[in-house]
Amino acid sequence: MGAMKRNVLIIGAGGVAQVVAHKCAQNNDILGDIHIASRTLSKVEAMIASIREKGSLKQADGALQAHVVDARETAEVAALIRETGAQIVINVAQAFVNMPVLDACIETGVAYMDTAIHEDPAKICETPPWYANYEWKRREACEQAGVTAILGVGFDPGVVNAYARLAIDDYVPEPASIDIIDINAGSHGRWFSTNFDPEINFREFTGTVYSWQNGGWQENTMFEVGQTWDMPVVGPQKTYLTGHDEVHSLSARWPQADVRFWMGFGDHYINVFTVLKNLGLLSEKPVTTAEGLEVIPLKVVKAVLPDPASLAPDYTGKTCIGTLVKGTRDGKPAEVLVYNVADHREAYLEVGSQGISYTAGVPPVAAAMLIADGTWDVGAMRNVEDLDPKPFLAILNRIGLPTRIRDAEGDRDLTF
Repeated sequence: MGAMKRNVLIIGAGGVAQVVAHKCAQNNDILGDIHIASRTLSKVEAMIASIREKGSLKQADGALQAHVVDARETAEVAALIRETGAQIVINVAQAFVNMPVLDACIETGVAYMDTAIHEDPAKICETPPWYANYEWKRREACEQAGVTAILGVGFDPGVVNAYARLAIDDYVPEPASIDIIDINAGSHGRWFSTNFDPEINFREFTGTVYSWQNGGWQENTMFEVGQTWDMPVVGPQKTYLTGHDEVHSLSARWPQADVRFWMGFGDHYINVFTVLKNLGLLSEKPVTTAEGLEVIPLKVVKAVLPDPASLAPDYTGKTCIGTLVKGTRDGKPAEVLVYNVADHREAYLEVGSQGISYTAGVPPVAAAMLIADGTWDVGAMRNVEDLDPKPFLAILNRIGLPTRIRDAEGDRDLTF
């Protein structure tokens, strides 16, 4: 446990960063000065204007400043950390910058967190376990520097990892399976769009689908394995086995359990995705046009699709994301679903973002508050399931993402 940490540097200016910034502002009595940095100053200034417009600053005299940074450059990030006096860095930029930002935090001795696994732009779907390819290689360096680094503390990965830990600690001590189910039953009114960065979104679905089953890595293709789940509030939803970050850390902690990630997709999304993929438009490899222009197809697709942040004003409906753990307790079968239901419209009215961004952006702020007060300031690198979930879920209950549970006794709110 370290001393109290204050002052936050948020890196990124997309939809998730917007939520993080508003939520940090709402809790600046705990988090102190708030600094936001991106390559594009105008985006950061727009976020700050939104915070002031909605009156989100809890302590109105708290510092709220915009900065420019190229997060691909460790030296630039380290210089900005020193300049701002930030003690907690919340990295919600593209996943391509995780390692340089993490290295800057290790160099300056400040706390780090992110919401997704590091990606190399030149590689799609690396060999599992994904965390071992990049982040986990810095475990020793974090330990030596006494740096708290919390990996994947969005919703999924993140909150669903805490749900798994809670379920196993309190309800199903001998887990046989951990299924994470992610349903977006909302509608954005566009002909086609992705809910977060199209580049990251499509890369996630063009590679091998890895799940952990029968004590080993199972390989499938996207949309090969489907299952319908009857989820709270949103009802029966068709999902597909999808490769995802949390499978790679949860399986390391509970190798005796099958670990799978299921995401809901409509037929329209699958049709458009399949056409784009079959035409080669989701490739990250450059091609040359007849006019001699070198372009990356995936970046062209991203350029013509709506910016996910622009979907927020028209988004309606709800999300339901949860962790279903099955196994035994005292030799008898046991199962529990720990979940959250969020509303797109409510998210927009509060912070100007849609529900997908909201569910990803609120959790790192709760984690920052736990680092600030010392509860999660462990001076080492951790995935979320390695930390006590209850203080985390208690804050989330308070700041906008309440936890619910479904077991043999039915559905109910969970308090901590």
